[in-house]
Amino acid sequence: MALLLVLLALAVVLLAVSLAAVAVRRRRPEPGPPPAPAPPPAAPAAVPQREEPPSAEPRPEREPEPPPRPEPPPEVAPPEVAPTELAPPEGAVKPRFRDRLGQARALFAGYVSSVLSRMAIDAETWGELEEALIRADVGVATTTRLLEALRARVSADGIKDSQALVDALKADLKETLAAGDRTLHCEPGAPNVWLFVGVNGVGKTTSIGKIAQRERANGRSVVMAAGDTFRAAATEQLAMWSERAGADLVRGAEGADPGSVIFDAVERARARGADLVLADTAGRLHTKVNLMEELRKVRRIAERPPARLQEVLLVVDATTGQNGLVQARQFTDAVGVTGIVLTKLDGTAKGGIAVAIQADLGLPIKLVGLGETADDLVDFDPSEFVEALFE
Repeated sequence: MALLLVLLALAVVLLAVSLAAVAVRRRRPEPGPPPAPAPPPAAPAAVPQREEPPSAEPRPEREPEPPPRPEPPPEVAPPEVAPTELAPPEGAVKPRFRDRLGQARALFAGYVSSVLSRMAIDAETWGELEEALIRADVGVATTTRLLEALRARVSADGIKDSQALVDALKADLKETLAAGDRTLHCEPGAPNVWLFVGVNGVGKTTSIGKIAQRERANGRSVVMAAGDTFRAAATEQLAMWSERAGADLVRGAEGADPGSVIFDAVERARARGADLVLADTAGRLHTKVNLMEELRKVRRIAERPPARLQEVLLVVDATTGQNGLVQARQFTDAVGVTGIVLTKLDGTAKGGIAVAIQADLGLPIKLVGLGETADDLVDFDPSEFVEALFE
């Protein structure tokens, strides 16, 4: 009996221990399986690229590769052409006044059309002619003289219709512009000197270069004198033109006496038997007395033997209007101008300054610039000029 009680007590103890162990296991988390070893890293090329979400800005596209360049076609020799069939070079074509005087022609066209539309010659006709001439830079004084002479001609010849009036005005303008000697003089036997004067910015140095190329094409040997020693760019311009024209260039140090440069140029021309010396001078205001006196000194040097001073050419910018007439008067008083080179006549110039200079001062327009190239500096033709204005 006692043994039975002992066994019963032992069973109760074992049951209690088992229940306590079950309770403890429920309170603890059950351990999971051991982590699997990490796989070895794959090669970069084998890793799949993760797709990025679309953004608001588009991704830049790859620059397309240029298409393959086509192979050049085989060279084919041009067919032989007889010399008589070759077209003349473009630069050799003389520019026409009517093609280059755009601004002046546009100004005159309106007035001439209005005058021609009138059945008779009345006060308004004369008023329109006067306004046209003044606005074309002919000037008040010159316009007054032209119209007074035209009125007398209308009365003497009995002109009644507007077309005859316009023809009479054209004839008077041609006669005025044709006065004087427009020849550029160059005689054999001694170095001929053409002295160029003018204010700054009128195109003096460029005109000298163009004239050098023109005279070389005419078969004359040329020496260019860089007498504008105060502006380095002027000397460089002449150096460029001398190479282009095949002319000699004499230059001095910066700030040197311009008269000494011209003297050296004359001596070189004499030693080499050159025909022509084209002498540049520094641009100067015609109102500066000391600068004009220096220019007189340059002229005296240019006319010393063995030199033969043939031309003193004043370069005038046609766009300056009546100021060009003032310049011409001052330079003529100082150095005795023999002729005018009128530049930039193809731009916004109105053209009438040529009439004013010729009529007021008796200075002939010898050359005019109708463009940028050397071939655009041409002899002045009064008849062609007037016809171009009235077309």
